[in-house]
Amino acid sequence: MPRISFGSWVEDAVDWLQSNLTWIFDAIKAVLGGMYDGVYAVLGGGEPLLMAAIFAVIAFWLRGAIPAVLTFAGFALIDSLALWDEAMATLSLVVVAAVITIVIAVPTGIWAARNSRVSAALRPVLDVMQTMPAFVYLIPGVMFFGVGVTPGVIATIVFAMPPGVRMTELGIRQVDGELVEAAEAFGTTPNHTLTRVQLPLALPTIMAGINQVIMLALSMVVIGGMAGAGGLGEKVYAAITQLQVGLAAESGIAVVILAMYLDRMTGALNERVSPLGRRAAAKVAAGARRLKFAHYKPGTAVAMTGVIVLALVAGGLNIAGSGDSKAAQAGGADVGKGQKINMGYIPWDEGIASTFLWKEILEQRGFETGMTQLDAGPLYSGVARGDIDFQTDSWLPTTHKDYWDKYSAQLDDLGSWYGPTSLELTVPSYVKGIDSLDDLKGQGKKFNGKIIGIESSAGMMGTLNKKVLKEYGLEGEYKVVSSSTSSMLAELNRSIKKKEPVVVTLWSPHWAYGKHDLKKLKDPKGAWGKGEEVHTVAHKGFAKKSPTVAKWLKDFKLTEKQLTGLENEIQNAGQGQEQDGVRAWLKKNPGLVDKLAPVPGGGTQQGKDAGKTVDMGYFPWDEAIATTYLWQNMLEDRGYRTTVKQLDPGPLYTGLAQGQLDVQFDSWLPTTHKDYWDRYKDDLTDLGSWYGPTSLELSVPSYVKGIDSLDDLKGQGKKFNGKIIGIESSAGMMGTLNKKVLKEYGLEGEYKVVSSSTSSMLAELNRSIKKKEPVVVTLWSPHWAYGKHDLKKLKDPKGAWGKGEQIHTVAKKDFAKDFPELTGWLKDFKLSEAQLASLEVELQKGGAGKEKESARRWMDANPDVVAKLAPVA
Repeated sequence: MPRISFGSWVEDAVDWLQSNLTWIFDAIKAVLGGMYDGVYAVLGGGEPLLMAAIFAVIAFWLRGAIPAVLTFAGFALIDSLALWDEAMATLSLVVVAAVITIVIAVPTGIWAARNSRVSAALRPVLDVMQTMPAFVYLIPGVMFFGVGVTPGVIATIVFAMPPGVRMTELGIRQVDGELVEAAEAFGTTPNHTLTRVQLPLALPTIMAGINQVIMLALSMVVIGGMAGAGGLGEKVYAAITQLQVGLAAESGIAVVILAMYLDRMTGALNERVSPLGRRAAAKVAAGARRLKFAHYKPGTAVAMTGVIVLALVAGGLNIAGSGDSKAAQAGGADVGKGQKINMGYIPWDEGIASTFLWKEILEQRGFETGMTQLDAGPLYSGVARGDIDFQTDSWLPTTHKDYWDKYSAQLDDLGSWYGPTSLELTVPSYVKGIDSLDDLKGQGKKFNGKIIGIESSAGMMGTLNKKVLKEYGLEGEYKVVSSSTSSMLAELNRSIKKKEPVVVTLWSPHWAYGKHDLKKLKDPKGAWGKGEEVHTVAHKGFAKKSPTVAKWLKDFKLTEKQLTGLENEIQNAGQGQEQDGVRAWLKKNPGLVDKLAPVPGGGTQQGKDAGKTVDMGYFPWDEAIATTYLWQNMLEDRGYRTTVKQLDPGPLYTGLAQGQLDVQFDSWLPTTHKDYWDRYKDDLTDLGSWYGPTSLELSVPSYVKGIDSLDDLKGQGKKFNGKIIGIESSAGMMGTLNKKVLKEYGLEGEYKVVSSSTSSMLAELNRSIKKKEPVVVTLWSPHWAYGKHDLKKLKDPKGAWGKGEQIHTVAKKDFAKDFPELTGWLKDFKLSEAQLASLEVELQKGGAGKEKESARRWMDANPDVVAKLAPVA
C-alpha cells in the first residue's frame, strides 16, 4: 500500500490556518482568557477560609449540615497544603470549560433528539472526540492559541462535550411517547412540548450528563497543566516529571476534594431544579424520624444572604490586603512597577534553578512573575508566540537545535549564561570494563538491552538515537527508554542501591555526579559533538517591551560553583520549596542580586542615615575626581544628599578642620600632605587608606635615551630647556621636589621647576610626545598617563622621594558621630589598581563636566560595587 501522508496534510492545514485566521484565534483567546480571569478574580480573590465558608453555605443549601461541615474541612485542608491558589485556578478553568460545554452540548443534544439525521451525523463526530487521546487536542491548541489557559480550556471542551450531548439526547428520547402525544393532542406547540414536558422529565438524565461533563473537565487538569494552564494540573505535572511523591500526593488530594465537591453539588442540584428530584427529596425528609437537623436545608433566600455577606467580607479584606501590598512594594526597588513577566522552564535542574532565581530577583525588583513548566516543544512554541517572555535553559547548538531552527525567526538569543557543557552516557563506577561508548558493544545483556533516557522531546535524545548509537554500532542491541529526567534519576538511584548495572543519559554539570560515584563514558569518535552553552532565549520584541530585564539577562552569568551551589540549596529545600532554596542561596551570596539585576540609575536600598547631606571636597587630581564622583553616586543611591566642591589642598584641609566640609578621599600620607596633616590633625579624622602604596617620580618619554635615573639629569639641563614641568605649587610633592630631590641630586640652578596644574603638565607632556621633544615631568603612580603613553619612571637610587605612600580618606573631627553608617563604609573602602585605572579611564572618555555620568557608567559595568562598598544590612 502506498504511504498516505495524512499527517503532512494536517500540518499543511494547520499552517494555513495559522497564516490566514490568526485574528479569529486571537479573538477566541481574548474571550476565553477574559472569562477565566473574571472567574478566577472571584474565586481566588477572597480570603481562603471565607471562600471555604461560602462553598460550605452552598453545600448546606443543597445537601445539609453534615456535607457543609465536610466541605469546609476539605477546603481548609487545601489551604493548609498551600494549594489554595492552584485549586481556585483549576476550579476556574473547570467552571469556564463546563459552562461553555453545557451551553453548546445541551442545545446540540436537543437538536439531535428531534432530528434523526443530525443524530446520525453527530454520532461519529462524538466518537472521535471521546476516543481521540486527549493529548492530541493540546497540539493544535498550543499552536493556535499558545501556552496558557486557552488551549487547556479548548481541549477540555472538546473532551467533555460528548457525554453532555449524548445524555441530553438520551434523556429526551426516553420521555414516554404517550405523554408527548397527549400534549400534542391538547394542542401544545412543539416548543411548549419541549419546554413543559420533555425537558422537565428528561432533566435527571441531562443533569447526569452535566455531572459527567464537569467530572471529565476536572480529569483534564493534568493535561491542561502540560500546556501551561496552571493550577493543580501544573503541580501534578511537575510532581510527575520531577518524581516528587509528596507533591503528587498533596496535589492529588486537592483534586479529589474538588471532584467530590463538584460531583455531590451537581447531583444535589438536580433535586432542586427537577420536579422528580424535589419529590424524592421531600419523601426522604418526611421519612426521617431521627437526626432531622441533619436533613435540614435552608431556603434559597437564607443561603443567598449568607453567601452575599461572606462575599462582601472577603472582598473587603481583599481590598485592604491589596492596599497593604502596594504600600509594602513601594518601599523596595520598584523597577518593574508591577509589569508582568512570564517565564517558562523545562524540568531540568539548571532550568528550575535559574528560573526560580530570576523569579526571586524580578519580584525583588517590583515585577509580577508568572511561571509555567512545559516540555521543550510547547515551551519554544510559547516563547515564539510571546505567551512566555523568556526561558533560561536553551542548550545550543545541539540539544535544542531542532526547536531553534524551527522558531529562530521569532526568537531572540540573549546569550549564554553557562558553558561549556557536555552530554554523555554514564554508568556507576562499580560497572567494570565499561569506560567508553566502544565498550558498550556486545554488552547489551548486562544492561537488559536498555539505555535509560530522559524526555523524548529533548534534542539530546535525538542525537543519541540518530547519531551516537549508529556511530558505535549499538542499534538493535540497545533500546533507548524515553522517560523523564526525574524517572531516569530514580532508576539510577534504584540500580545503585541494588548494585545493578545501568547506563543512563546525563550531562555536565549535574548534581548527580556529586551524589553518586559515576563514570562518564568516553566518546572517542566525538559522536555527541562539542560542549554546548546554556542560553537565555526570549521572544522577538522582548528587549523593547522590557529593556532593563533584557539587559540583565544579556549580562547574566553563573559559574559552575554558583550553579551547583544553587541546585543543592534547592534540593535541600525540598519539593515545592524551590523559592525558599533560592532565598537561602542568595543569603549566602550577598550582593548577587545587585550584581545580576543592577537598578538603572542607582542602588537598591536606602541607608540608615538616608536623607542626611554629605559635603565632599576634592582637588583636581585624577584619583580624587574619580573617587569623589563614585561616592557621590553611591551615596545618592543609598538615599543621602550630597554636595561636591573643588578646592586646592590648603583650602580643602582648612574647610575639613573647620567642619565646613565633611570628607575628602585624596590625602597622600605620610609625605605629600604631611604639612597639612601636621597642622590640622587635631581637627581631622583619618578613616584609613583605600589605595597604596603609591610612588612619586619624575618621568620622561621612552624615546629620551640615556636618561633612566635622576642621576642622569645632571648636566643635561639644556636638553630639557632647563625645565621640569610640575603641577600645583601647593602640592606637597612640589615641596619635596624643590627642597629635597633637586638638592640631593645636585640639580639646583640647572633646572627650574615650573609650577602649573596637573592638566597643564599633562598637556605639555602630550605636546612634547607628539613632536618627539625631550621633556621631564612630575608624575605619580598609579596614573592613567602610563597607560596612554610610553614613559620611563626615573629611578631614585638615593631615595630622595621617600617611601611609597597610602591614599587616605580624611574627614572632619565629628564625622563618625554625624555619619556612623558612612564611617563604617569608608573605613572598609578599597579599590584595586585595575579598578581605579578603569574608573579614571571612564572619566577621561566622558570628558570634563560629565564626571558624575561617567562614574555611573563605570558602576553599571561593575554592578556589585554598590553592594560591596556600601552594604545595607
